[in-house]
Amino acid sequence: MTVTTASATAPRKATRPPSDNPKRVRKYTADQVPIGSLLLRMFAGLVVLVVFMLPYLIMFFGSVKTKAEIRSVDPTYFPTEWHWDNYVTMWATPETPLLQNLISTLVISLCATLLVLAVALPAAYYTARFRFPGRLVFLFLVIVTQMVQPAVLTSGLFRQFIALGILDTWAAMILVNAAFNLSFAVWIMHSFFASIPKEVDEAAQIDGAGTFTVLTKINLPLVWPGIVTAVVFTFVASWNEFAASLVLLSTAGNQPLSVALTKFVGQYETSWHYVFGVSIVAIVPVVILFMAIEKRLVGGLVAGSVK
Repeated sequence: MTVTTASATAPRKATRPPSDNPKRVRKYTADQVPIGSLLLRMFAGLVVLVVFMLPYLIMFFGSVKTKAEIRSVDPTYFPTEWHWDNYVTMWATPETPLLQNLISTLVISLCATLLVLAVALPAAYYTARFRFPGRLVFLFLVIVTQMVQPAVLTSGLFRQFIALGILDTWAAMILVNAAFNLSFAVWIMHSFFASIPKEVDEAAQIDGAGTFTVLTKINLPLVWPGIVTAVVFTFVASWNEFAASLVLLSTAGNQPLSVALTKFVGQYETSWHYVFGVSIVAIVPVVILFMAIEKRLVGGLVAGSVK
């Protein structure tokens, strides 16, 4: 006697192959944006772009005008004749050696940024990972130094650098810029290190990694956004520093572009076409920095989310 089960006798349901009908299109109704709202957003973005770019456009147009055209009683936004030679003649003006000023600005800003990173990285990692007596007091004093500006301490710094024998040198301004930007770098990277679970460090230490390896191989790829923020802030602040450079640097060739720019503003006459030209040149390295570091910032965010 044979027993027939229901599963054996039940007819199997035929599986249909996936349809290749091109007329069947999935409609995404939840994410659709009305055309009116889209145009409004585009218009608002265009307005914001124009508002932020207009001062730079005015500087650019002024940099290719003649001095007489800029001082004309009936001024115009666009130059009647484009004098591109202003960007060539401004490097040979008797007011200041602009090429040396540009080199001084680059050296001071880059060295100050590297010095800040060399000191702030281990300091931020140690304060975030270890508990020690006076830790909160130390962090409080670090943030208090951010409230003091270099212009307030220029007289004391002047006497101190005379005693050290480094007055009117790049080393003086590198130390000043690094010291007054160190607190922000420590705080911003401290918050990023503190957001990483300690279990990540413990797992690496179990595998035999030392403290230096844990810092460089494990934590640094996870805190790239904080490092990028500290680099950008320190570099831009050092690039734009004016008050301390005006007091501590007396040699024209050692002064940065922020101080050299004032040499074109006289008591009775101002070379505005050179002022605008130098301003445009001073903006270019900062723009290049942002363009070069943007991928690093995105890569750091992705690496932190994956790991």
